[in-house]
Amino acid sequence: MNRNVFAYAYLIAVGTVVLLLNAIPGPSVGWRADGPLDVTYLCVTAALLNIPHVRLVTGRLTLVAIPVGVAALTLNPLDAALVGFASSMFLFHRRAFHLVANALMSADIAFSGASVAMTLRTEDALSISDRLLVLGVCASLNVVLVIFVFRIRLGLPIRTVVRQNFTASFYLAFGYFALASLLISYVLDGTPLGYLLATIVCVLSLALTDTIAGRRVRRVLESELSDADRHVFHTRAVEGVVHNLRNHMATAVGYLKEVDPRRLDATDRESIETATAAANDAVTVLRTLSQGATPRVSYAVEPVDLGELVTRALGMARPRARTKEVQLAVRESADDLKVKADPLLMREVITNLVNNAIDAAPANGRVELSTGKRSNGWPYFSVADNGPGVSDDHRHRLFEPHFTTKEGGTGLGLFMSYGVVREHQGELLYEGNRRGAVFTVVLPPSAAE
Repeated sequence: MNRNVFAYAYLIAVGTVVLLLNAIPGPSVGWRADGPLDVTYLCVTAALLNIPHVRLVTGRLTLVAIPVGVAALTLNPLDAALVGFASSMFLFHRRAFHLVANALMSADIAFSGASVAMTLRTEDALSISDRLLVLGVCASLNVVLVIFVFRIRLGLPIRTVVRQNFTASFYLAFGYFALASLLISYVLDGTPLGYLLATIVCVLSLALTDTIAGRRVRRVLESELSDADRHVFHTRAVEGVVHNLRNHMATAVGYLKEVDPRRLDATDRESIETATAAANDAVTVLRTLSQGATPRVSYAVEPVDLGELVTRALGMARPRARTKEVQLAVRESADDLKVKADPLLMREVITNLVNNAIDAAPANGRVELSTGKRSNGWPYFSVADNGPGVSDDHRHRLFEPHFTTKEGGTGLGLFMSYGVVREHQGELLYEGNRRGAVFTVVLPPSAAE
């Protein structure tokens, strides 16, 4: 079914249910009948405020908590649950699991908050302390449900979920959500002025999303620019040194070839042959190092399936994971992920990232690969582990050559991978924290895509 038709059918169904529920007497338990206009207003507001979002390490942060909080404070539990369900009416471009989970969680939070409010309400009114208690219940339930979903869906440890998502900005945002919900619950009185004031508060809340998103984007861009600058600096330095050494070695090899071994005795002839072989080996090493500093990409004629590359690289890494008893998992996207790439080099990048994740994960740990598309349509894959992550001091040296925190590591894997991805006109991003590393490779789609 067409997504737009589905969305409008969903909207009509929600509206019909709201009208029917308010056309009949409330349940015998004492639920009051809410104004249809109030319920409809909050349904539409919840759907609209669920569209703008800020991407977190895992999941998204939206403004839907504001209308859900208002519904919990002002509506009966059944209508509040309808507001929660309605919050997903414009999210049909997302995966079915995300849509259903979002709707069910929002409905559950709104229903539970409204149930608490119903028990606290005296003479059809709530004191400010009671309102804050209801909002606290909603926020706590939200956190618990998010942790539960990520724990079950992604298999991430609870501590990892908390550290990755519940940052200072997250708690600040929830404080603002509570304040906005509290304010709207007072001004939403069924009058045109009340709807106008509530709408103004909701519009102003969009600035919070922009602020948090802007800060996150700025941090990401600063990290990417810093990584790119350092990679270019080291690449140029390596290329310059290699170029000069290759010239000198070529001169030495040229003179060695002019020596006629037949005119030498056995000892000198052996020395010349050894020196020539060593010089040739040095030239080969320098040529390889030059290619590693600036990888030469040979694109495949046909579009490359990113999912197949990930699957093959994962299969190659299983023996290494079994040795350490690390669990490997993959979350494949249903999207068609075709990219323009050099399959060999890109498979090397995936293998490097997976091997690093296995090495970083603790015994009996977990490494997860996921694929999908960014909001701009570019395919990506991510490699996440539940290891110690990367400290702030080390974060800024991740893509430098010969920098490593592994015993016996060469420090060239990430450096060369970064160069390969850049040659593909893509991005290699570090998105983890101290409780787990997450490396993401974003690649431009193929021309066919």
